[in-house]
Amino acid sequence: MELISTFNERFGCAPAILARAPGRVNLLGEHVDYNAGPVLPAAIDRAVYLAASATTTGIVQLFAQDLKKQASIRLDELESKTDLDGRPLPRWALYPAGVAWALQQAGLAVSGLQAVYASDIPIGSGLSSSAAVEMAFAVTWQALGGWQAKRMTLAQLCQRAENEYVGVACGLMDQFASAHGVEGHALYFDTRSLEWEALPLPGDTVLVIADSGVRRNLASSAYNQRRAECEQAVELLRGYLPRIQTLRDVSPTEFAAFSESLPPVVRRRAEHVVKEIHRVHTAVTALRRGEQQAFGALMYAGHASLRDLYEASTPELDAMVDIARGLLGCYGARLTGAGFGGCTINLVAKSQAADFIQGLQATYARRTGQQAQVYLCQASEGAKAEIHH
Repeated sequence: MELISTFNERFGCAPAILARAPGRVNLLGEHVDYNAGPVLPAAIDRAVYLAASATTTGIVQLFAQDLKKQASIRLDELESKTDLDGRPLPRWALYPAGVAWALQQAGLAVSGLQAVYASDIPIGSGLSSSAAVEMAFAVTWQALGGWQAKRMTLAQLCQRAENEYVGVACGLMDQFASAHGVEGHALYFDTRSLEWEALPLPGDTVLVIADSGVRRNLASSAYNQRRAECEQAVELLRGYLPRIQTLRDVSPTEFAAFSESLPPVVRRRAEHVVKEIHRVHTAVTALRRGEQQAFGALMYAGHASLRDLYEASTPELDAMVDIARGLLGCYGARLTGAGFGGCTINLVAKSQAADFIQGLQATYARRTGQQAQVYLCQASEGAKAEIHH
């Protein structure tokens, strides 16, 4: 394993711990997490891999193999976000440093570390490489420190690292999925109650992730605008439904009764959220019954809603879903992640996956002039760290 030989070269010994933390894809439930709704992600078999040993120096020595970059950080100076020479930490190093900071804040033992890590999660494609980095370091420090913590607690601490240390306002879904992944299963996750359940994906299917090649340029400003529009909808609907906290609390029937009072744009945004939450609940039933056709239909409906009501799609993502719909073996397709670029997720019959991928790439190139990177994935287990012998 290249990671182990790199560790040997850099530190002159074998690592004590090997850790793996998966990326994730969201199958359904888009833009509902900040409305306290349920989501349906799956951990995937692309991951961050980490080789590490504890040291007594109080220093974390990081080597990011993919970037060929290193940084060293003092555990007693994490607040300063600087390296040993007092220079600001590079962005990639903020994630492990943030995890050390969040664990310390929670009163958990964090040792000095020699660490080498690498990833086969495509960066910037919306498959949550940052949450995987965070979880890999969290389970490593847990294994080295000998302390116990619930998986959900680790996920929340990693979210805190990203929110408060790195400065990215993410929800809990990414870290949750990386921590709790179950092989062959989607994860129903209620972002309000934090209850969750693993649901089997149809056995004869695979997940195909297709990267449109369009990077999310508008994402942060458009994302913040969508959040504000959802909050505005709640304020206005409270005039009729005083009990509601978020759009999660509005049923489709209530929405039909009172949505005329909303300005047109706000009404469209809220309609997506209310109906998307309903789709997640319907999808849970479909998965329990092993109905891939029904589940796929909900994926297509979710995409149409993101395109028309939430306006979070792009022409390239729409083309990709449209092409997928016409290919044999595809049960469902939609954009995944925040949108405004990035990837689609496709539920495809295992027996037809190779032809599907070929057809999708060829037709997409013809239609858009863009090359799509396409990844065949399976739902995988969550983050873990093991003693390396």
